[in-house]
Amino acid sequence: PLTDVPIGMWMSAAVLDLMPGTRRASQALVAAGLAGAVPTVLTGIADWSALHREQQRVGLVHAAGTAAASMLYSASLVARYQGRDAAGRAFGFAGLSALFAGVYLGGHLAFRQAAGASHADQLAHLVPLGWHDLCAAEELPDGWPVTRRLGYISLFVLRDGDEVHVLADRCSHLAGPLHQGRIVTDDNADTCVVCPWHGSTFRVADGSVVHGPATARQPSFETRVTEEGTLQVRPV
Repeated sequence: PLTDVPIGMWMSAAVLDLMPGTRRASQALVAAGLAGAVPTVLTGIADWSALHREQQRVGLVHAAGTAAASMLYSASLVARYQGRDAAGRAFGFAGLSALFAGVYLGGHLAFRQAAGASHADQLAHLVPLGWHDLCAAEELPDGWPVTRRLGYISLFVLRDGDEVHVLADRCSHLAGPLHQGRIVTDDNADTCVVCPWHGSTFRVADGSVVHGPATARQPSFETRVTEEGTLQVRPV
């Protein structure tokens, strides 16, 4: 991840600051960390814009901590270039403290509030291997998405002529109901579904992401219709 670049550089600089004769190496690491912080901030802003309100509040405080760290490391770099090594080290250690606070909140955002995680049902853990009866194929409207349940899991089901496409219904971005979304075609004329909450677009044939903000593919199912007309599915 991009965040590893500034974190790794600045932590390494802090270690070298505790050793004699490492002035130039520490200075280079601080500069490299600042350079790596630029794309990290830009991608963070893009990710933040797609979060829900509670996540955005934590994200703002997380951003404040990392911004403070960047400003302190900028001051550290200036002081080092001016030959004020003691001040440069002091600014660096202060920046590292602010960075740790921001990183803690970033971890809370990612692991506790599940920002950026896939919110789709994890089919490999919830659906046994093999084929499962889902519904009668004749009850499915042509070209109109519906939802059906397989045990505890809600599924998005779209009949398209003689083909039936089945995905996990909860969007991998923030668990929006895909069966309430629009059916569109992409530039390759493939049928896609657009999540009604934030506009993530998935190819119904395999669940691959066509447009974000989702980054994780939508879990998909193979389908077949038995001689009795029952639609059966199994996870891919």
